[in-house]
Amino acid sequence: MLRLTAGLASTLMVGFLLWVGRPVLVPIIAALMALYLLLAASHGMSRVPLLGRAPEWLRRVLALLGFIAALVVLIVGIGQEMGRAVAALPQYESNLENLVTRGAAMIGIEDEPLWGRLRAMTLDQINPAALVAPVVSSLSGLGSMLFLIVLYASFMLAERASLTDKIGRAARDQVKAERLLMVLDRINDRIGRYLVVKTVVNLVLGGLSWVILTGMGVEFAGLWAVLIAILNYIPYVGSVLGVTFPTIAAAAQFGDFTGPILLASLLTIVQIGVGAVLEPKMMGRAFNLSPFIVVLALVVWSALWGVPGAVLAVPMTASLMIILAEFPQTRPIAIMLSADGRI
Repeated sequence: MLRLTAGLASTLMVGFLLWVGRPVLVPIIAALMALYLLLAASHGMSRVPLLGRAPEWLRRVLALLGFIAALVVLIVGIGQEMGRAVAALPQYESNLENLVTRGAAMIGIEDEPLWGRLRAMTLDQINPAALVAPVVSSLSGLGSMLFLIVLYASFMLAERASLTDKIGRAARDQVKAERLLMVLDRINDRIGRYLVVKTVVNLVLGGLSWVILTGMGVEFAGLWAVLIAILNYIPYVGSVLGVTFPTIAAAAQFGDFTGPILLASLLTIVQIGVGAVLEPKMMGRAFNLSPFIVVLALVVWSALWGVPGAVLAVPMTASLMIILAEFPQTRPIAIMLSADGRI
């Protein structure tokens, strides 16, 4: 009983510290994830004929500069698209209201008292401008966080080469040092492979979604494509949201049902094709997490860190499973976290 109480108290304390330390911890963890992508990009440059002859430090600098340029283009593009979206909100709101009214008329409830009450409680309470304003204002906060991520990732990248030597010098027991390095190698290999493949898959998904959105004449297709690609980092829920948001926007733009239904169908087909065919072939068994554990980790980390926690839930939980598997006392926990008991 005493151990159970102590364990529960420790868990609550760690959770509280993670929640309080979100402003500091999220940029550090995100920078660590960015480091894996930078190292993968640097390694990929070694296969290019001219860049392959360049020293490793130069390839890492080029990868870092490319990463910074991509973030700048992304933030500027999102800011411009959000400005255009805010200007179009009044027309979208009117079209959406007319569409809901037509839908109520189609099923014959537009004159029912219950519909009037439901409308007053739902549609009449929605203020799109008030919903978008915090998103627009948060872009400055996002820029500050991205600056910290780039700063942290730069220093991590610079010190990456000396990490192995420092661990060897710091450890008193050479056997323990080698074991620690082996665990770190396993974590680096799995997380690095996961992030690289997931990023490539999301770029493909975003590109295909952009083609569909542009072909159907949906406004702000670039913004929705980027959102779909980012949301796909979130397990299960991200795919649903990636179809729902553009569909609602298309309904508000077109003011009818045909276009949004077709758009939702096409985006769903792409999501299923990429998620069920392309991603498993590229990913392999990078992570062997139980689906229930993935969902549970998604809920827990989302509650602690919000959207960043949802994006980082899978790699952080997988890292924990790998660490637990290395010690006899905690290996049973790692087995329970896995999908098939093989870790």
